[in-house]
Amino acid sequence: MTTDAFARNVVHFVRLLRGAGLGMSPAHAVDALEALRFIDLRRRDDVRATLACLLVHANDERNIFDAAFDLFWRDPDWEGKLRALLLPKVTNGMPPPKRNNRLADALAVHAASRASPPQEQTAEINAKLSFSASERLNHRDFDTLTADEWRTLRHQIRAHRLPLATERTRRLKAASRGTHADLKASARHAVRSGGDWTVWKYRAVAERRPPLVLLLDISGSMSAYSRAVLYFCHALLQSRERLQVFLFGTRLTNATRALRERDPDIAIAALGQNVADWSGGTRIGAALAEFNRRWARRVLSGRASVLLVTDGLDHEAIDVLDTEMQRLARFAHRLVWLNPLLRFADFTPRARGVRAILPHVDAMLAAHNLDSLSAVGRELAALSRHKGRHKGDMRWN
Repeated sequence: MTTDAFARNVVHFVRLLRGAGLGMSPAHAVDALEALRFIDLRRRDDVRATLACLLVHANDERNIFDAAFDLFWRDPDWEGKLRALLLPKVTNGMPPPKRNNRLADALAVHAASRASPPQEQTAEINAKLSFSASERLNHRDFDTLTADEWRTLRHQIRAHRLPLATERTRRLKAASRGTHADLKASARHAVRSGGDWTVWKYRAVAERRPPLVLLLDISGSMSAYSRAVLYFCHALLQSRERLQVFLFGTRLTNATRALRERDPDIAIAALGQNVADWSGGTRIGAALAEFNRRWARRVLSGRASVLLVTDGLDHEAIDVLDTEMQRLARFAHRLVWLNPLLRFADFTPRARGVRAILPHVDAMLAAHNLDSLSAVGRELAALSRHKGRHKGDMRWN
């Protein structure tokens, strides 16, 4: 293999890892090529160790890297390996290995680009059609999506970020300019400069995003909507947002640790298997009572906002629901209700559960498609730091 061909393969390998969800950039490919100059390329273990040192940044990324390395560098029929990866396996009493959907998707894109390079005119037409399909998907109700549309939706959610607002804190951080002079840093700089006090150092007020707590209804009527919201939660957790996720149907489950799994499909599939009340009944009042008793004081500190995602269709223990909503509103800095029923233009709060929840929330928003979830971020950014809004004074039309 010539040097140019090997360099192209290294660049393609970095792109493959980026397509699988790892934080790769062109600089990683440059560093990899530079490091590989100093090792014997005939020693496979040395090549693997060198690339792993440069391209793996977390423990949960190593499995993806090893699978990609084996498929890309060792086996010339890695397209066949890809097909085998996508098909179910039957073993002798042993459970099949976990399928890594991010690696499979990235390999599929790479294989398609190698198999049939498109012509310029065809690529332009396909780009327009895909853009139009993506725009339509933003307005599609989650409950009406096909399997292929769900797969496209998951890719869009991975690249989507809620524009969460930041708040000023009492802490200061180093800055190039500001209103607070940093005398110690300025003095240290003067000492290093030979005693000439020519540069001033400053400190500015630090800002951070306030913590966010999500209470997600996973009952049967909310199944499609809760699954889409979980993909958004996974994207936020992967970007190191201060987010706590709790699921409730007939009981309360803390899902924050499970969603830290790098692959969102594996994380959400594991939740579906391990959470006993998934797509079952709902007891909103009892679940909120457990949250207020066990978790509220721990996770609702530091001006935390609460996102309650439910349709409010609960007909049992309405007095308990009203009491626990009142208590939750006192704990939370802001309480925003995401209700998929707002997709109906003629929605009115007639259900008893809806009427019990509504007086205690700061805002009620729709949560049935991508556009509505984007509006949630704008609402969180627009809400005032102080609760000046009268609860129950909401508009949903």
